[in-house]
Amino acid sequence: MTQTAPLTAPAPAAGHRPSAARRALRALAILACVPYISLKVVWVAGGRLGIPAGSVLLEHPRMMMIANAVSVVADVLVVALALLLTQAWGRRFPAWLLALPMWAATGLLAPIMTGYPAQLAVALLTGDEKAAAPAEPFLDEWVFGVVYGGFILQGLALGTLFALYARDRWGRLWRGRLGELSARTSGPGARALAVAGAAVALVPATLHLLWATGATTGLSARLIAERDSDDHVLEATRLVFLLVAVVLTLLLVLRRPARLRVRTTLVLAWTASGAAGCWGAYLSLVALLPDPDPAKQVPGLVQLSYAGDMITGFLLAACVAAFLKKSAALRRRSAEA
Repeated sequence: MTQTAPLTAPAPAAGHRPSAARRALRALAILACVPYISLKVVWVAGGRLGIPAGSVLLEHPRMMMIANAVSVVADVLVVALALLLTQAWGRRFPAWLLALPMWAATGLLAPIMTGYPAQLAVALLTGDEKAAAPAEPFLDEWVFGVVYGGFILQGLALGTLFALYARDRWGRLWRGRLGELSARTSGPGARALAVAGAAVALVPATLHLLWATGATTGLSARLIAERDSDDHVLEATRLVFLLVAVVLTLLLVLRRPARLRVRTTLVLAWTASGAAGCWGAYLSLVALLPDPDPAKQVPGLVQLSYAGDMITGFLLAACVAAFLKKSAALRRRSAEA
């Protein structure tokens, strides 16, 4: 057998230091977590900073404490990821154990990074002063700017760090164009998953389209009374990510059009499947929480849209994972030949 370069980049020497740019991105990602973590710690301790009187958040203090504690852990994970992506030991970290939280982080942050600025732009154009804050008492308006601004910075910094890390460690897996891929990178199993995901997506996509264009099908009287431009933007954002996930994953497994770059297709399929799957899962979980007030219970069609997003995202993510696994196996066999 001939000796060839390893599939993954070698781990840096123990004394290796990340570049100044990567250190700056790491610092930005960590600092961007501070406002959110600080607010959550205050709330866990019983403080009400940024929570107005009569807020629905005050109706279930124990549930709020648990949710806030989980949120703190999630943001601490962002700090851990920023360190992992810029340390020498991060190159030796198991691929799947890194990919899963990064897929979730990408999926949760990407809709905020696109949707919140869109909501602000629409509010500016229409004169809506709520700027993404709900009608009933929930949080003071400044909290949204601080928290979502931090999320956007986290997404930019962490996303760039992961892109650099992935390029160094796995860049060979997505070089070239779709037409150059081996048919073995997307077998019948992956194609079946992609088609199933596309079929499931028809239901939530239809609902998101209806609600984004002003229809009130399946909504409760309370939701109809509270709808505003923010809700239309939110539904449009969910629809776009769902459609991008379906279309780009299908292109990836079908290897068409031939001239489309593998990297572009993979990045969009990765991000959009995470957005659909992770937000669908989160909203499904929230919708299942008990509420004694029937008027505040999530309607069945809304829950169906959440579940549809979740299932679609998970099915399409499985396609992306299968593609990466088979690409790595093919590269390894080629290197050993």
